[in-house]
This record gives sequence, C-alpha cells and structure tokens, in this order.
Amino acid sequence: MIEASTLVELLDSSRLEGRGITHVEGQGQERRIGYTELRSRALGLLWHLQQRGAQAGDTLILFVNDNVVFLDGFWGGLAGGLIPVPLGVGISEEHRLKLLRIAARLHRPWLLTDERSLERLAPLAEREGAGALFRELSTRSLLVEQLAADAAGGEGRRHLAAASDTAFIQFSSGSTSTPKGVVLTHANLLVNARGATEAAAFSESDRPLSWMPLTHDMGLIGMVLMMMANGMEIHLMPTDLFIRRPLRWLEVASERRCTLLASPNFGYRHLLRALETRELPPLDLSAVRILFNGAEPINASLCREFLGRMAGSGLRQEAMLPVYGLAEASLAVSFPPLGRCFRSLTLARNSLQPGASATPLKAGDPDGVEFVCEGRAIPGCALRVADDSDQALAELRIGHVQIRGGNVTAGYLDAPQANAEAHTADGWLRTGDLGFIEDGELFITGRQKEVVIVHGQNFYPHDLEGMVEKGLGLELGKLAMAGCSDATGEDVLVAFVTHRGALADFLPLAADVARMLNEQSGLVLSEVVPVPRIPKTTSGKVQRAQLARDYQMGSFAAELAELARLRGEQAGKQEQAATTDDLRSRLTLMVSEALGGRSVGLQDNLFDIGTSSLELVDLQERLDAAFPGVLELPDLFDHPSIDALAALLTERLGSS
Repeated sequence: MIEASTLVELLDSSRLEGRGITHVEGQGQERRIGYTELRSRALGLLWHLQQRGAQAGDTLILFVNDNVVFLDGFWGGLAGGLIPVPLGVGISEEHRLKLLRIAARLHRPWLLTDERSLERLAPLAEREGAGALFRELSTRSLLVEQLAADAAGGEGRRHLAAASDTAFIQFSSGSTSTPKGVVLTHANLLVNARGATEAAAFSESDRPLSWMPLTHDMGLIGMVLMMMANGMEIHLMPTDLFIRRPLRWLEVASERRCTLLASPNFGYRHLLRALETRELPPLDLSAVRILFNGAEPINASLCREFLGRMAGSGLRQEAMLPVYGLAEASLAVSFPPLGRCFRSLTLARNSLQPGASATPLKAGDPDGVEFVCEGRAIPGCALRVADDSDQALAELRIGHVQIRGGNVTAGYLDAPQANAEAHTADGWLRTGDLGFIEDGELFITGRQKEVVIVHGQNFYPHDLEGMVEKGLGLELGKLAMAGCSDATGEDVLVAFVTHRGALADFLPLAADVARMLNEQSGLVLSEVVPVPRIPKTTSGKVQRAQLARDYQMGSFAAELAELARLRGEQAGKQEQAATTDDLRSRLTLMVSEALGGRSVGLQDNLFDIGTSSLELVDLQERLDAAFPGVLELPDLFDHPSIDALAALLTERLGSS
C-alpha cells in the first residue's frame, strides 16, 4: 500500500503516475481520467470555490449524479481543506428533504450540484419553510454547467492537512428526520485501508470494477479510496447503468479481466432476475478473485444461486466474500479468510434472543434460520459481542456487536447525546447490530432496534410511518411498518393498517399508503395488510416484531389472497378499455413489461401500485427507445398514469 498520512498525500503519490480511473458509460463508451488529470481537475474546481470565498474547514455538499464531477469535487474539497459531505441525488422528494435537513445542520455549507437539481429544490424548500436556507444555499452553490462553461479557470490553493483532521462526513443512509453525520479523519480511513489491504491481499495488479454509488461508503471508500491507496487501475460504472443493464457489469468484468467486484445482496438478486428472461452471454470471470458481498443482510441461498449460475463462466466458488462493515468503522470490520468457500450456520429460530445461547441445527431444518459467516476482525480493528452490561460473551451467545480501533470514528457531528449512547464506558462503539462469535468468526443475526434495511440503506419504521400519516392525514397509531422475510427468505417492507370493513373498501386505502410512501421515500411496499388492530405494549409501544412474525407465519394469507383477486378483477376491466387505443395499448405494454408483467390500468397512478426506482428507470429507457428525446424521467412524476402519459406524448409529438 502507498505510504501516506492523509488522502491528499495519497493523490500526490508518484506511484499513481500512469494509473487512473476508467468511467464506463455504456456499450463502447468510456472515459479514462488518469490520476494526474484528476489532480488537475480537482484543483481547477477548488479554484472556482475559492473564488467564491470557500475556505479550509468549510463543508461542501456533493449533490451530483455524475461520477466524474463527484470525484472532482471530492478531491478538490480535500485539497483545499474543505470537508466533503456526499449525498445521494435519487429521484424521490425524500432525497431533497434530506439535503435541506443536513444543510440546516451544517454551518453555511457550499453545494456542488446541477441546475435541474437546484431548481427542483426551490419549491420544496418554500413548502417546508426553508426558503431562507435555500436562498443562502443558492448563493453558495457551484453548478456543473458553470464549470463546463468556464474552461479558463486557475488552480486552487492547497491546504496542508493533518492526519487527525476530518477528511469527510458520511451521513447515515435512509430516511430519518435527524440523520447522523459520521465524522471520519484521514487517519481513520488510512488505518482501515491498511487493514483491508492485509486481509484481502490487495495489490497494484488488482483491477476493481464497481457500480456502487459514490455516496455510499462501500462505493466511495471500499471501491475507490482503498483501491487508489494500492495504486490500482479502477473501473467505475454509473449506478443507473447497472440498474438498467446489470449484465453489463459482468461483461466489463470479463472484458477487462477485473479481479475485484462488490455488491450488496440486492445487486446479485437484481442481476439474477435479469437472467430469468435471457441467456447468460459468454463470459470469462476466471480472473475474479474476490466478490465482496456486504452492506445489507447476506442471504446464503442467494449466494449459492448466484455462484451456481456463474459457475459456467469460470467464477470460482471461493470468490464470494461475505464481509461486515459500517461507516463508523471507515467501512471494513471483518473479512473471512481468502480461498475458502463461504460458510454458514443454521440456528434454532427460538434461540436468537439477545443474551440467549444459540442452538445450532442441521442445514435445511424448517425450524432453523441460516446465517452467513462474515469472518474475523481485520488488522487495526477489534470486535466483540457483549451483553447488556457491555461484558464480552462466550461463543454462540447472541449479543451486541461492538468495535474499536484506529479506524473507528470518534463520534457523530454535533451530537453529544448520540455519541454518549454510542460508546461504552471502556471505549467500544456500539454498532447497533446483534450477532455471535463461532470459532472466532462473526455472524450477524439482526439489528438491535427495529431498523428496516432496504438495498443497503437503513430506514426507521416510525419515520416511514410518519411520512404516510402526515401525507394522508391518517390517525396516529393506525399504521405500522416492519421488515419481514417473504417465502423466498428475501427481506421485504410490509405496512399494516387498521381496517374493519369490507376488503373491497380497503383497496383505495392500500393504494394510497403505497403511493405516499413511494413518493416520499422511493421505497416499495411488498404488501399493505389490513389488521383489526395494531398490537402495542402496556406502555403504548407498537409491537412491530409481533406483526412481522404473524405475517411470516401466514396469519394474513387469506386476506391477502382476496385482495389480490379483487385487484385482478379491477385491472382486467381496465385492460379491456386499453385495446381500443393504439398509443395507450403500446404504453400499457411497455409499462407492464417494465413492472415485471404486472397489470396496470389506464388511470392507475404508477406510485399507487408501488413502482420502484429501478422500474421507473427501466420504463423511461423503454419510452426513450420508442420516442427518442420526447420524455424525461421527471415527466413520469408529473404524468404518472398511462392516460396522462398518452396525453403528454400526443401533445409533444404533435407539436414537433
């Protein structure tokens, strides 16, 4: 690994000369930026910020989708002593709300974004009573379009950073009114990079490929910073390209003989689903030595399915490396040993309570739950499993996973109470995860609190419930959300709503709940379940775990089957009307294909029926192929039904 005490020293290293980052934009489209050019571009962007008055110690929010511009901003901020704050742009309103919340917590931050994103922020800020904040943020914004128009800038002034200085702030993922900012120093990040390098045997001959968002710690730290620290030639794909064409990820890996790949659980599932309707193209994945699997609960059966599907392409079984980490650890906590097929244990379902001694069962036992081994702590980091009194537990005892080391954050930004709660008296950080140790290796069993994890991001049920209750004016306490496991073992999000009338009368409410959550957060509900009451403890706390258990035990199967039948009847009647109109018929077919074959009525709101961001991008891709340049993704939000899209298309096609 390159010797450096700060990330800026790392970028200046002579060992990076001749190496760089190739941005894969699509089939036959790519752009390579050498590290020397990256330094020049970063200092050019810093010059623009400093011309506006930016100084060392200021925060810089990165709110851009383009990976090239993001890295320019990230490294430009670091070079000038500014503190980057990466935030996902997304396509839902919640991402913009999160930006406003975080901007309000930071002291007069700078913002790197594009014109469209800034324009979409304005009406939301006024509606949320943050007009003054937005106007100040606008005066401290550097727009991508301005950078492109002004090619005659200078070179920014460098700032000499110390290892103990804050490098950047990673805000907690997901939807929460008070996201926590994880403060990471240069030293934290480089200690973690050294530990991961030793555990994974990284070298400059490795060739990583990543589609992970750079706003995610696995994407930025794991697949860029750690790789640069080892002088590697990096390949990056835009996340939306992977979403639209997941097979392209493996095609590039095959073409470029990539050795390091990474994805959360859902990415492997997404790729396998794409293969349900097509053949796997000829691939050579024999060069892949590590396939990281992390960032969300790891499904053992999915690992086996993916490895089995790829076996004919030369992917070795021992390449799959389930790992554990979190932003508070500068990413990596534990890795399994290299060269070993991933292993798992099946434990009795009724032995998984904190403090209990887990009971191992034979693989496949119907009363058991399978957990994947995530290895030992990497060098520079220590972990333990402790009881409620923060005392270390014996092996196979379920407890709280705690960590400490030079890679672990000293705390959260301006959050003394959260910091006090996060640290034990003897200096360990509470991760909030539950797990156990077996033969010295870590197994994660779940979250201490009722956090719902979707696509590697954390969402708090009470926050999601509040969005829907506020948006629909629902009575408090009549709605609960929980993460559940479906029949295949996949984690899904389910809403439970109090209802005592006819099931046919429940359909509009169910659609409203799904639509409101989708609009506000971008999440898709697997089911909206009518329940006679929401169970609560004697102190009034909602018992979400009980609802999840009842769902998984099939207690609501009859009601859900009847609701599915009623929806089918409605969709059938609406589909008949679509056959009389050619444009509407074409749109109906495209929408149905994008939504995995679901029936959609002419006037159905796409958000009412729970359309995911992945499906929206797929639909926009199909529309652009049929009507090039006529519709953009935001048009789907403004015209969210087949009828509305047909009217918009008729207007635009007629005017052109």
